[in-house]
Amino acid sequence: MTPTATVLKDPSLRRSLTLFRAFRREQTDPGHCYALLARDSADQLEKHVPLAGRVVVDVGGGSGHFTEEFLRRGAHAYLFEPDPAELTARGHAPRHAVRADGYLLPLADGVADVCFSSNVLEHVADPQTFLSELIRVTRPGGLIYVSFTNWYSPWGGHETAPWHYLGAHRARERYRRRTGRTAKHTLGENLFAVHIGPTLRQVRARDDVTVVSARSRYWPFLASAVTRVPWLREFVTWNLLLLLRRCS
Repeated sequence: MTPTATVLKDPSLRRSLTLFRAFRREQTDPGHCYALLARDSADQLEKHVPLAGRVVVDVGGGSGHFTEEFLRRGAHAYLFEPDPAELTARGHAPRHAVRADGYLLPLADGVADVCFSSNVLEHVADPQTFLSELIRVTRPGGLIYVSFTNWYSPWGGHETAPWHYLGAHRARERYRRRTGRTAKHTLGENLFAVHIGPTLRQVRARDDVTVVSARSRYWPFLASAVTRVPWLREFVTWNLLLLLRRCS
């Protein structure tokens, strides 16, 4: 097994530092960054369900790194992505890819053993409808993996972070002056202020899923504990990972 394929203990300081170093190279080496994150996500899922032979639906998976990792592990994996530019970001469309909106997936009820969505929720205007669609296509007893970067996270403004703390418009103007480019994300258009507390309350109030895990996706220790502290969790969680089980 090569060093890049080594399974990193989760949570651990080594894992967090490895992912952080990869994120710092995301703009210059996205392939390395997302391949590493895909392996890490698949490792997280396989603590709960073996992927080999399972139907895995990747919603909003961009250019297909996650789908490819699931396929490598023997899953029947399919990518649903609405943005054609994202689908072809690597010069070709990924395998098993369908151009489709996450609000209305072209799938029957309960067809997926695992429904997976990485860092998409903050980019949809109606997160609850989006979540409902992920749950709809998951079979009873199946798993829904959802992660998102919350607005008050140090990375909440994405490429304009951490200046989004001073206001989204001001952060975009600073980014334009500094880089000479317009920021990819605009609050209220393709980036939305999603928060930890309201999301947890809404999910826990549903009768069609149970919460298996609610934790910081990248935090090196006490990953579940940090999500239980109101106010503080909005800043230190960084990225919330929800693992849900579809009820019968």
